[in-house]
Amino acid sequence: MTVSAHVLDGVQGGPLSGVGVRLDRLGPDGAWEPVVEGATDGGGRLGWFEAGGLIAGTYRWVFATGDFYARQDVACFHPEVPVVFAVEDPAQKYHVPLLLSPFSYTTYRGY
Repeated sequence: MTVSAHVLDGVQGGPLSGVGVRLDRLGPDGAWEPVVEGATDGGGRLGWFEAGGLIAGTYRWVFATGDFYARQDVACFHPEVPVVFAVEDPAQKYHVPLLLSPFSYTTYRGY
């Protein structure tokens, strides 16, 4: 099982390193519970790899875009980008690329 994220620069092209990212799981009480947290590496990637660690349910990656752009002294519209997704089969790979610019973003399920 793997869960990973990849942040790509929609203006300059290429990866964005140093973007804070957190993976949360929706708990049975309806509250988000943190699973793992870190920052994208030099290739714009962050991954969580653990056999048996993922269970079916609802998850979200939360990208700290406001903090990232503030360090660049760049204004941005979205201070954070939450991407909520469903895990139906924990044996599958769940990869979430984020194409990011200061005023827009897009995402999809990658493989």
